[in-house]
Amino acid sequence: MDHGEVRHACVSDQPSLVAAFSDLDAVINCAGPFFDTGRPVINAALQAGCHVLDVTAEQVTVLDAITTFDDEAKAFGRVVLPAMAFFGGLADLLVSSVVDDWPYIDEIDIAVALNSWHPTPGTRRTGERNTATRVIVRDGTLVPVPSPSPAAIWSFPEPFGSQPVTCVPLSEIISLSRHVKAGAITSYMNMKPLADLADGATPPPRASDSLGRSNQMFAVSVRARRKSDWRGATVTGRDIYAVTAPLVVEACVRLLNDATPSWAGVRAPGEIFDARAFLAALSNVLPQSSF
Repeated sequence: MDHGEVRHACVSDQPSLVAAFSDLDAVINCAGPFFDTGRPVINAALQAGCHVLDVTAEQVTVLDAITTFDDEAKAFGRVVLPAMAFFGGLADLLVSSVVDDWPYIDEIDIAVALNSWHPTPGTRRTGERNTATRVIVRDGTLVPVPSPSPAAIWSFPEPFGSQPVTCVPLSEIISLSRHVKAGAITSYMNMKPLADLADGATPPPRASDSLGRSNQMFAVSVRARRKSDWRGATVTGRDIYAVTAPLVVEACVRLLNDATPSWAGVRAPGEIFDARAFLAALSNVLPQSSF
């Protein structure tokens, strides 16, 4: 099998990154922690004339991309698409799929259920360094998560059922706040994966099928309210890391095939893509979807 050309570069050596990205149309950054790689990779990719995507889940790195590179990306006519992953991009697309014709939404809730979370070493390293204050949306503005944190009981599809959830806001909050006008946006997660993350003895994920996926199951549900009207969407699937790959590759292909000058800048997936068509294209990895 042809695995393509290998180019070596160092994240602390900007010229080597620019040289590695030369003659490319797009760069997908999967090298965390993104506290270290996010800014230098975006900078080098833009200098080389590339669109750039990454899979960060951290709010602070998405905010940094917006603040640092939005104007530059527009000047270069390129798209920077951070957080195009299970955390971030998937929830952004789900919400966008149900609120696209609503000019304003009173509240948006996002809930993730995992039957387990066996973190990769990269997830571990990122978690150790992610000390930034997390934010949610209240009154249309990003604000710190209040104390006590929001909590709820959420009815997920089987095999999860009704479970307590607690506020765990990740990069989807930042993405949605960029292009969806909402009074409140809150993200939740069930308790089992948080317990797994807190346990230092939890092992990394192990492949359990021929595609290399773990046996982790997930459900992502969103609901939106405008006055007395409610809309919702849910997807289920297997292995949050394995689902990230087709999400970011689908986004990259759509950028290369369809990008217009109006897309240039730091963008969110639901801002530039047809969310329902995008999700439908991933029916093989998100087999159970309802809107």
